[in-house]
This record gives sequence, C-alpha cells and structure tokens, in this order.
Amino acid sequence: MIYGRRFDRAGRVCADCGWHGPLTADARLDLLLDPGSRREIDVLAIDGDPLGFVDSRPYPDRLRAARAATGLHDGAVAVRGTIEGNPVVVVVMDFRFLGGSLGAAVGEVFTRGAEVALRERTPLITVTASGGARMQEGAIALMQMAKTSQALGQLDEAGILTVSIITDPTFGGVAASFATLADVIIAEPRARLGFAGRRVIEQTIRQVLPDDFQTAEFLQTHGVVDIISPRRELRPALGRLLSVSSRRDDGIPRQQFRAGGAILTDIADLPERDAWESVRAARRLGRPSTLDYIDMILEDFTELRGDRMSADCPALVAGLGRLDGIPVAVIGTQKGHTADELRHRNFGMPTPSGYRKSARVMRLAAKLGLPVITLIDTAGAYPGREAEEQAQAVAIAENLRLMAGLAVPVVAVVTGEGGSGGALALAFADRVLMCANAVYSVISAEGCASILWKDPAAAPRAAAALRVNSRELLRLGIVDGVIPEPDGGADTDPAAAAAALRAALRTCLADLTPLDQMTLVTRRRTRFRQFGVPTTSDAPGSSDETTMADETTIPDVTTAHTAQTQPQPAQLETTTEAHR
Repeated sequence: MIYGRRFDRAGRVCADCGWHGPLTADARLDLLLDPGSRREIDVLAIDGDPLGFVDSRPYPDRLRAARAATGLHDGAVAVRGTIEGNPVVVVVMDFRFLGGSLGAAVGEVFTRGAEVALRERTPLITVTASGGARMQEGAIALMQMAKTSQALGQLDEAGILTVSIITDPTFGGVAASFATLADVIIAEPRARLGFAGRRVIEQTIRQVLPDDFQTAEFLQTHGVVDIISPRRELRPALGRLLSVSSRRDDGIPRQQFRAGGAILTDIADLPERDAWESVRAARRLGRPSTLDYIDMILEDFTELRGDRMSADCPALVAGLGRLDGIPVAVIGTQKGHTADELRHRNFGMPTPSGYRKSARVMRLAAKLGLPVITLIDTAGAYPGREAEEQAQAVAIAENLRLMAGLAVPVVAVVTGEGGSGGALALAFADRVLMCANAVYSVISAEGCASILWKDPAAAPRAAAALRVNSRELLRLGIVDGVIPEPDGGADTDPAAAAAALRAALRTCLADLTPLDQMTLVTRRRTRFRQFGVPTTSDAPGSSDETTMADETTIPDVTTAHTAQTQPQPAQLETTTEAHR
C-alpha cells in the first residue's frame, strides 16, 4: 500500500521499490516536454474495420469503448515540442487503448510524426507501450511494421537522430519495427521488450526462462538497450543527448580551434629510450584510462551500450559528448585500475561485440556529422573460444573497412598499449597520435619472443627489434605526432596528461573539420596506401610514371616522415631474419 498522491507526484514511481507504473499519453508528454511547448500534429483520422472482425464482440464496438475510456482516437499521439530547449517530434503510445496494439491508425500516427521530423529536420522520439500488432485488422496491421520501418529509414538517410524510449510492456510488431530501429534505445527500469511473450516462449520450447528474461537489464547485458534511465532522470538524459547530436548553431557553446604546439612531429624533440622501459611504462595501472580522459576532457557525455546483436562488451566504451562545445563521438578501450575492474573490463581486450558496438557508434557519428575520436589502450583483441565463435576476425576487418570510408574526421590516439589488429581496428584514422610513453606494435613483445626466440624472457630484445616506442614509430611515419606527457609519465599527473590530450585533439580537429567528405576519405586512404611502398628516391629504376605522384601524398605531417620511413640496409637484414 502506498500513498496515491505521493505516487503521482513521483511520476507514478514507487518510492520504496522503484517500480515504474504505467503513464497515460498525456502524462508522459507532460513529463518529457518543456512546459507550454506542446503542439499537436494533424494526423488523418483512420476509422475502419477492414476485416469486418468479430470475436466476442464486433471490432467497431471495441473501438468505441476504448475511445470512451481513454479520450483518445487510437493508441498513439504525435506532437511537436521542446526538451530543455531542443525541438523534437514525439510519438507516444498509450497501453490503455486496446493494449497499445499496432493498427492502421497507430501506424499512421507514427509515420506522420516521422514525416514531420523529416521535413523540419527535427529529432524523433518515440515512447512505446504495446502488446503487438492488432489482430482485429489482420494483415493490414502487419503491414504497419513495414510502413513504420520505412519511415525510420528515411530519417536515417537524412541524418536525423531517432530515440526510442521503451516502457513496460513492448512486444510483438512494435518491438520488431520502430521500437528497436532507433539510433539510441532507452528503457525504463525493468521494462519488458521482446518479440514473443514469455508465456508463449515457455509453452513452445518447454523451458523455464530466467526471472529477468526480456527485462531492460537483461537486454542491456545482451546488447540491445543503450541506457536504462529512471523516470526522474529521463528528461535530463534526453536533453544532453539532443544537445550533443543537434546540428543547430545556436545554444551550443563552440570554441574556435587553433593549431598549437601540442603535438610533437620532430623526432629530435623525443629522447631515445629503451623499448622495454617504454612497454613497462605503457602498462602501468595508474595511467589514465579512457573513462578517466572522458571525465576530464568531455562535457555532457552519454555512454551508448551494446552491439544490437548479442552482447555489450565492457572492454570498449563508446558514446557522444562535447569537446570544448564541439559535439563528438568517442570510442575507446577500457582497462581499469584495480583487479576487480580489470577482470570486469576483460583487461581492456575487446570481444567481437565490442568492435561491433564501436562500428555502430561510428555509423551514428557519420549519420549525424560528428567527428570520431578513438582512445586506444589494449594488449589486443580478446583471444578466446567465444570470440572466435562470434567471428572476431570478421568484426575487426569490418571495422577497418568502415573506417576507411567514414565521411567524418577521425582522430586516433594510442594512450597506452596499442596491440596488434585489436588496436588497429580503432586506429584507421585521418590523424594517428600516441602519447609519449605509449607503445604500438604488430604483436606483444612477449608474443614475439615466444614465437621467434622460443623464449618469453627475450621480451626486452623483441621490444627493441619491433621498435615499439613513440620515437621510432614517429620516425617510421606510423604515427603523425606524439603527445608529450608530464615528467614521470601520465600517471604522475593525470590532469596535465588530459590537458595535453585535449590540446592535441583540438589541434587535429582544427585541421580536419574544414575539409569536405571527399577530401577526408581520399587523404585517409592515401595515408594508409603508402605504407610499405618505396619512395621515388629509394626504388631502383623508378620514375614519375611508375611511382605515386607527389600530388597523392598527404599534405600534412605525415609527409615530413616519408623520407624516414624506409629501413636502412642493416635494418632490412634484421627484418629478413625475423621473417625467416
């Protein structure tokens, strides 16, 4: 027993157990929208009985009873409004109306709302509560799944943000169409979402399902839900997300990027250092992690979770935020500082779901026109049975192909370890930087020593041969610049390390943001195309006709390294012996 007025004042959320009670469409709109901003959207009133359907009573009688009980024409309403000053179109379903079932009228309301959002280039937010498609309308109701999905596809093509808010329950045709096709899926605690209902599944497969099956918490673990938000926190969460994703120039503080001396591009500015010492420094647990850097350099960060397929990988963090007012997407591997966090984060080694999550957020960034920043600190992709069963190699390869053609600026920073293809899957970028004490290599020093020297204790020797530290990688042109660290390393002064990272990112974005999409993609592809190709002066018998023309060289800091990318004869002998 709870006090009714207190329950209503809390947005129909139990103060004792946190249970979220159902809301009417009007109550939901009052909760979400800024006061006085609501404006109705005109929708064609569909009132028909296409099948002449009768069960225990005629379908028209059921419609009349539902309208009298709810005051609604059908199970959804569409309105314009604002959320913390951000204009939106909101479509809200009301479960009281025939169980929020999806029929022709509801499909028309949603589609009309999506068309208004498309015409006015306004984000679309949907609030779902449904038992599924409306049986009384037969195949006409089924077709609403295709109709609404098509409308969302047009918003994707136009680069307009879509957000789905899942309330309890959301099932059937709604779950299998517009409820789960949005860019961001937010669910209320314990809200249930699924295609088939629990009872149907248990009766069909004759198995007992987990207690939390199909709940928001279950689905977030399995990669479907981005955010679980209590009702009282929903409006601020939407406000942050809308402000970051908005393309409007007003209302968002924007800093003028100015190139500075935040990035070292001359190897003379970097001291020679023992490679194994660099490896040990890069692995120190006190170094700032991706989440540490996000907390120190970004505003209004919203983490997005899940690959929308099977899982959410805790070793990879992704989301949207603002860097000095500029909306960006940030993706990074996450290790941690304690034994418990390291285990939870899988020691910073992403699974296939992690790389697929990063790809999903990159596609969202490209859709919204946001620069992508990746922060890399991983020994490599997770080497396990489950990873191979879920196609780890395919996930990495697909990331590389995606990043090669991503039509927004991409800046990658190796902040600690850059291990093999697991690191490269986040480092196919317009600018590749690394912190002064970071390392980047085709394989770990221990792995190389085990394979080539047959002795893991030869790791220091392998590290030297692999040339893993920042000075050598800058000389080879693998990285475009090095971010200096405080004396003693980033872990001695994380705030100073974060300030240096912010300055470096701002410098890179100052160069990249003015470029058009074609130039960005062409230069990025050219940057990686040149690796391993001898320069004109080094190739015997080469001429202007048989080598890449000067015009194809990237006109940025990488050109300064071109003359230094080729190994000397002694190095070639060492490399040949290593291959043997």
